[in-house]
Amino acid sequence: MPRIEQQPPRPIRAVLRLALPVLGEQLLIMLVGFSDTLLTGRYLSPAHLAAIGQMAYVMWLLNNLYVAIDTGALALVARRIGAGDRRGARLATNQAFVLGMVLAGAMTALGLVFVGPLVNLMGLDAEPSALATRYLRILLPALPAMMLLSVGNACLRGAGDTVPGLLCMGLMNVVNLALSWSLVRGWGPLPALGWDGVAIGAAAGYGVGGVSMALLLFAGRSGLHLRARWMRPDPKILRRILEVGLPATLDVMTILGCQFWFKWIVNQLGSLAAAAHGVAISIESLGYLPGTAFQVAASSLAGQHLGAGDRRLARHSVLLSCAAGCAVMTTAGVVFFTLAGPLARLFVSADEAAIAAQTATLLRIIAVAMPALAIHMVLTGALRGSGDTRWPLLFSLLGMLGVRIPAAFLLTQTFGWGVAGAWYAMAADLYLRCLLVIFRFAHGGWQRVGV
Repeated sequence: MPRIEQQPPRPIRAVLRLALPVLGEQLLIMLVGFSDTLLTGRYLSPAHLAAIGQMAYVMWLLNNLYVAIDTGALALVARRIGAGDRRGARLATNQAFVLGMVLAGAMTALGLVFVGPLVNLMGLDAEPSALATRYLRILLPALPAMMLLSVGNACLRGAGDTVPGLLCMGLMNVVNLALSWSLVRGWGPLPALGWDGVAIGAAAGYGVGGVSMALLLFAGRSGLHLRARWMRPDPKILRRILEVGLPATLDVMTILGCQFWFKWIVNQLGSLAAAAHGVAISIESLGYLPGTAFQVAASSLAGQHLGAGDRRLARHSVLLSCAAGCAVMTTAGVVFFTLAGPLARLFVSADEAAIAAQTATLLRIIAVAMPALAIHMVLTGALRGSGDTRWPLLFSLLGMLGVRIPAAFLLTQTFGWGVAGAWYAMAADLYLRCLLVIFRFAHGGWQRVGV
């Protein structure tokens, strides 16, 4: 890949070149979430719908298991690509896979042993809890494939190559959708497996996607060859990946832990509230997941331009990414607010009017917070891409533990606002974290972090 030209028009083209494939990738992710929710809501029971809503959080957790490796690898690869050090980028990629293989094996074993107790902590009613446990027992063996997809994608993004993620995600979705719909309904020669069919489709899709990503890297995509001789553990590189990535892991784990706590608060309100919450989360991905495209662009460009020693271009690229992401997500918020009712009714059967009504209320609440979410996502991505991962951790602690969780308890338990009260707390948290990350970006300390 040629070095980035440091000319004024280049950042616009660079942002779009990186973001558009990721936007396609995120839309495919959204499609699977929509499909699973639609499939469950149309053909299975409200208990299944509550369980699939919980799976949105679980899948978020599973897809973020490797965030320390992903963040550290992206930052190291981007800096070395920006500095013209392709050998260093290849070594960082291979060492990231060493860490990934160790973590994937450990988490698969632990997950299969403790899946039951972990699901019980979510506070679901008995039937949705049993369904969630069954789903995870089928999905957990696919964790190594999820690692291949996640870590490989992060390294390639650091190299400024976002197309493989789109290709692998497309293949993964074809397998996932085809198997899920066929196995739930029993189309053709395939048996009707109901709920198990949804989980089998997801596991098979991740398996195909992960293997495809590994094959691309063994073939040397973007010069990031995977080779056994480069996978001999290098303590210096491994330590640097973890130094950059561990604060990001603590950040994401804080968010995920508080999200599960938050979901537990919602689950105490009953299956109807849990189902409405799950459907609303799936619909919210219309605006949330595309914003990730510009977060990735900000991460990659911040790291590459800082590696090349051009702080001005790094800042300019991040601001362009932020403006684009904010425009997309604010537009989505307008759609959520004006079409909340029809969107909600699309995902539940006609006899579940109460779930649809609550879902519409939640969509109108989150619509107002979409601009804050966009700014927070993109600027946090820029900080992580530059290696400045400690401040986002602090902001997550303040927002989640200082605002979201206590406000959700207060509004649902004391004031009796139901699930809507929990979502008002979520919106307040997003605005606080948005303001905090703006302050850190404006301060400029992220441009001086060594990687």
